[in-house]
Amino acid sequence: MAAGLLLEIRRGTQSALLVIREADPPSSPVDVSVAADRVEVKSGGSCEAVTLPPEVRLAPSSCRGLRRLPGDGLHLRMCLSCPPPGADLVSTWRESLKPQKNYVFYCQSCGDIIVKDRKLLRVLPLPSENWSALVEEWCCHPNPFARSTLHPQHGDCFLGETFFLINSGSESHVPEFPTCCSETGHHTSQSHSNLKSKENTRVVCKRCKTMLGETVSSDTIKYYVTEVIIQPSNGSFSPKPRSQFIQSMVAQCLVELSSAKSTFRFTLKGDNGKIFILIWLLNSDTLLVESSGSSSSHGVFTPFGDIFMPSSGPVRTWNAVKVLYQPCIKSRNKELADAWENDIGVHPLKFPSETCLELLLILGLSTTSLPPSLRCMNSFQTP
Repeated sequence: MAAGLLLEIRRGTQSALLVIREADPPSSPVDVSVAADRVEVKSGGSCEAVTLPPEVRLAPSSCRGLRRLPGDGLHLRMCLSCPPPGADLVSTWRESLKPQKNYVFYCQSCGDIIVKDRKLLRVLPLPSENWSALVEEWCCHPNPFARSTLHPQHGDCFLGETFFLINSGSESHVPEFPTCCSETGHHTSQSHSNLKSKENTRVVCKRCKTMLGETVSSDTIKYYVTEVIIQPSNGSFSPKPRSQFIQSMVAQCLVELSSAKSTFRFTLKGDNGKIFILIWLLNSDTLLVESSGSSSSHGVFTPFGDIFMPSSGPVRTWNAVKVLYQPCIKSRNKELADAWENDIGVHPLKFPSETCLELLLILGLSTTSLPPSLRCMNSFQTP
């Protein structure tokens, strides 16, 4: 019998792929009945029925391509009788910050207060990292901004693609800056000195020692959006599971950049400058419906980029961002990573190295939970 059901819906095309997982190969014929609001599976003397959420309505007469794949189960494609409502997107971290309001900055990992009751007078977007090079292409005279730096004043918050900058001049809740100690007691090479200098710019949480960002100058701190939660001062801290938070923030970055820059390929780099993951964004209009069935022999279907907590109950729904990815740690896919790094159509994103490893683990676990036939595409892995 079925161990679970996965319905992958594309809002744009109003189409769906139904996968009925099998705990064991069927010993008797399997009868699948599809109604507008219900999927029923019969085998032998048993019957399992899944009632779909109200926003999902199928067109049974459009069912086609029924096939059984060993290790997967039954695959069936169909159309929707009516389009599901658009994703009820929560405001992104950019949209949630408003000028002339007070905010508290928390460490996402442990909830410790990083910046207490900071009034943001201005919230301004930063230009892209390559803006200075573009200015040189546009100007027929020397770059007028060559010697200027974009550092926030007190009360400013400058928004980058994966980080934000704030002024730390009069902040009493600035995290400590750890020093890098040599095991031999002295510096043996220039590279070690560079490492020490790099480590001394890391901003870490006083309580849990998680890296939160970097010092940009004596009065400017860069905080990564995957490490800090910002909430209004009149609110309370609401902890979120680390895995869900990382997926949500990275998904927001991918969707925003793909929409603004028509970019769909990304390299995820650590704060050490090394590429950890290659990501190819497929779509952001996917709705997943999942039922775990009566068997626990298979992991649940966990989509990358889940922006919301799944709905409770026997049938759960997700708004998902679908991507392909390739890991690049330990020199894996080095040639492809080098090619992407030199490709102007690929956009780099920078996060703490530890966060890149966490994300790679999340992607790997998500991939292994999928049916084998859906785990890869053109040598890329599918989470």
